[in-house]
Amino acid sequence: METPERVLRRLQFKIVRRLDGYFFGDYTGVFYGPSLDLAEVREYQPGDEIRRIDWNVTARMNRIFVRQYLEERELTAWLLVDLSPSMRFGTRRQLKRDSAIEFAGVAAYIVTRHGDKVGLMGFPGREAFVPPRGGRTHALRIIHVLEQAASRDAASGGPDLGSSLRHLVRLLRRRSLVFVISDFLGPEGWEPVVRELSRRHDVIAVWIQDPAERELPDVGGLFVRDPETGEQLWVDTSDPALRKAYRELTDRQRSRVQTALRTSRIDVLELSTAEPLVEPLVRFIQYRRRKGRWNLAGR
Repeated sequence: METPERVLRRLQFKIVRRLDGYFFGDYTGVFYGPSLDLAEVREYQPGDEIRRIDWNVTARMNRIFVRQYLEERELTAWLLVDLSPSMRFGTRRQLKRDSAIEFAGVAAYIVTRHGDKVGLMGFPGREAFVPPRGGRTHALRIIHVLEQAASRDAASGGPDLGSSLRHLVRLLRRRSLVFVISDFLGPEGWEPVVRELSRRHDVIAVWIQDPAERELPDVGGLFVRDPETGEQLWVDTSDPALRKAYRELTDRQRSRVQTALRTSRIDVLELSTAEPLVEPLVRFIQYRRRKGRWNLAGR
């Protein structure tokens, strides 16, 4: 296993340097949404942006008023990382778990490079927990804790995604940036909680998938095992009806996740085990920047 120092150096060389080539090290607006902490309202002045008009106050006062927001000088980010057995699957470049650790390492490095704080919460289990702090050493600690947690057998009976999100709702007192890094294949019930979390915090869903999860390959008969329960089943993958039923099942599951994230008004970064991190991350950065031009007053 690589040391955290070597992992961070590899991520810096392979990913962060390439991002610097696109953005010259300026990550403003990449992960950082504008503050939603309202400072005051004041009367409209020529040149003020229309989207900042407070229509409730305007209606009461019969004059146009606009909102002013506090600019947050220090951001706190949380990495909520799925370490469940389903994340130990992968048929392309790497396992989904490795993609999760890779993104978490890059995000931790970018956040701490700005002088901000980042914390870690893994699930299921409570072993992978790191309180938010800043600095390069802290980013190394997050990578180390994730690598150690991933090398152990996944905990059973621990909190699932929904329980972990509920814990964050209770834990976070001020507006934070929350990365939910998961394949979203666990038990249902997390949807209302992530909607509640997104009302107060800037939530980014990092949805990690493998191509084989959407299309069952035609490789004849084989045993398959449910990574969450350990149950084994023999299937004939050459059966067209079976492959069709599998595709319909995964399409329904994918549609359910898409609907839940869209109705929660959460930005989604989709990562695949078949594709390096840089390209989808660049597309996501560009999307966040375009969105920030009109969404400065929040959602």
